[in-house]
Amino acid sequence: MKFLDEYRDFDAVQKMANAIRRTTTRPWTLMEVCGGQTHTIVKTGLQELLPETVTLVHGPGCPVCVTPLAMIDRAVAIALRPEVIFCSFGDMLRVPGSTQSLFDAKALGADVRIVYSPLDALDLARSNSNREVVFFAVGFETTAPANAMAVWEANRQGVFNFSMLVSHVLVPPAMETILSSSDCRVQAFLAAGHVCMVMGLEEYMPISRKYGVPIVVTGFEPLDLLEGVQMAIAQLESGRAEVENQYARAVRRSGNVEAQQRIRDVFEVARRAWRGIGEIPASGLRLCEAYSRFDAELRFPVEVCDAEESKECIAGLVLQGIRKPYECPAFGMHCTPDNPLGAPMVSSEGACAAYFHFGRRKDDNSVVSIAAARS
Repeated sequence: MKFLDEYRDFDAVQKMANAIRRTTTRPWTLMEVCGGQTHTIVKTGLQELLPETVTLVHGPGCPVCVTPLAMIDRAVAIALRPEVIFCSFGDMLRVPGSTQSLFDAKALGADVRIVYSPLDALDLARSNSNREVVFFAVGFETTAPANAMAVWEANRQGVFNFSMLVSHVLVPPAMETILSSSDCRVQAFLAAGHVCMVMGLEEYMPISRKYGVPIVVTGFEPLDLLEGVQMAIAQLESGRAEVENQYARAVRRSGNVEAQQRIRDVFEVARRAWRGIGEIPASGLRLCEAYSRFDAELRFPVEVCDAEESKECIAGLVLQGIRKPYECPAFGMHCTPDNPLGAPMVSSEGACAAYFHFGRRKDDNSVVSIAAARS
């Protein structure tokens, strides 16, 4: 295949779905890790093409969704400082903290700006030498190389009014946490292709062996995902548990070695709290000592109080694949993209937002639109 529309060809999708039906002889539960994959599945209705014995559940692969309340509160407090220009990707601005979001801070007069790259924030720092420019570095391994490069460049160029509020998280520790839970029902993973473009396949192999689960690195188009499902089901049906690469057109076993080195130059592995899941050892990145002068947490000490999530919100259970968004009593009623109770309703990769926007709400064993569910 050469063109994107070939990965969305309806006849090819139907053939792949039929092949999965022929292969499947018993119930299986698979988790797609990435929120981008979740949106493709929900938007295109892939779950409805699969046999009833195959269940897809949605994982914690939405970096906006797993950024903890305390980090949002810290971001808001830093953004409200008069000397600060606070830069972030757009999704983060609407994520609720304990009392405010970054949009709320902007409404109060904070200089909060949407950027499309950490290098845009670095350019702002160069052109605003009398201000402190802070970039909110959120993401998985996918965005870590660009963020590392921005810090490396700031140091090389001597742009010392630039800093990062780092909330990077890592995929493999989250997968292990899910598999270690007594509530886990995941029997195979569809791993995120873009993460593996950077990190490769090898860090998934010990997880597959330890827990006896197939892990298939998968792309983001409908045929990618269905082929990933087919490969995972074939392993499960034959009693195998291996790491396979469906996304071979983009992912190499070793990943991007140069990008990995830049991450290691600038960051170090650290304990990290995940919103809705809790603290996971060695599951995140922070700036290493050599680059600590660019750490916004150290530059702008902020007292952050512990805060609880909304009692109505079940985002943590959704992020762990235990519940579906439509099982939340607040979904589509008290919790909407305009008035979110939890981060998965905000992010462009959040499962709750996907179900809301694409009309997936279960009622009497059928999928109906949000409008019909409300009426």
